[in-house]
Amino acid sequence: MASKKVQKHVKKFARKNPTAFIVILLIFIFIAAGLFIIDYYNIYDLGFVDSEIKDDEKDNDDIIVSGELTVAFLETGNKYTGDAIYVKAGNTDLLIDAGSRNSSSTTISNFINNYVNDNVLEYVIATHAHQDHIAGFVGTKNDPGIFDLYEVKTIIDFPMTNATSQVYNNYVTKRDNEVSLGATHYTALECYNNENGATRIFNLSDEVTLEILYNYYYDHKTSNENNYSVCVLITHGNKKFLLTGDLEDEGEKKLVEYNELSKVDVYKAGHHGSYTAGSEELLSVIDPNVVCVCCCAGSDEYTDNPLNMFPAQDFISRICKYTDQVFVTTLITDTGFESMNGNIVITSNNTGLVVNCSNNNIILKDTEWFKKNRKWE
Repeated sequence: MASKKVQKHVKKFARKNPTAFIVILLIFIFIAAGLFIIDYYNIYDLGFVDSEIKDDEKDNDDIIVSGELTVAFLETGNKYTGDAIYVKAGNTDLLIDAGSRNSSSTTISNFINNYVNDNVLEYVIATHAHQDHIAGFVGTKNDPGIFDLYEVKTIIDFPMTNATSQVYNNYVTKRDNEVSLGATHYTALECYNNENGATRIFNLSDEVTLEILYNYYYDHKTSNENNYSVCVLITHGNKKFLLTGDLEDEGEKKLVEYNELSKVDVYKAGHHGSYTAGSEELLSVIDPNVVCVCCCAGSDEYTDNPLNMFPAQDFISRICKYTDQVFVTTLITDTGFESMNGNIVITSNNTGLVVNCSNNNIILKDTEWFKKNRKWE
């Protein structure tokens, strides 16, 4: 509270200079309002809005906020790397992949059941035939698969594969059974070519579209199963989300060559942030603001080379030129695994992009794991 002497001088100034006093008062009001807005929304220079939910208040019930589009990069409930991406646009529910193991179906369904109110998934996309992307569609005796738990309206998957594994054969069996129950099945190539009733662009809501991009390896053979991945672009207004499954550098070069790509707001790291993905050819075109890595950071599941463990140093060295807003789902520990960011949920609304994670919102380069194992070059 101002002293009586100060108040007296203010009143005297206001009487003698009423116009100047009003101008000064309005300036103070605008400054105070501006500081309040900046503090409330915590707006980054990158143009997205971070959440105000405190870390210790977060759970699966409150990290999705109001918005026209929500894309959630999910943990899969175990120490194995895999993809499971839930998309909600209006009343439309879409699941892209269901890794990392058969039992992950329970972890995935526990999350999406908070938001799927009618037990229906309007769309399911399986990007390619590796178990860390399709096993949860199959499930186990004790963990029913996604195809068992939900009525699926439309299934879109990979046109080509070299797979002969049991999990792939089980996926085909479960998928075909879902079709017999009324689901429609298209390959990504049928969608891109607008064939057999499929369409290249699906309207998920009045404001959100799903576009099936062309991948050269939809109709050309390769020995690299990852390059068969279904690639999609989700658009809400001028905001774009690029998801490329496990596409690696050769596939990324073809993706750039055959599609008219441009800057995106969110990029799901290709092949879990492998040193073989996130090529300069792709990154220089899409220039992402936010990168989401679905992996168990530091896992030796696929390599003994610490620098190549997800997310790899080479991947980080390329991505750091474009953004530091990198989020990772899970972390390997000496005793198993734990959440790094946890479920990474990005909501697009008329104010921008809101990033909320179930564990914390700490960007990758500020984590203790990163400081011990990686360099930000």
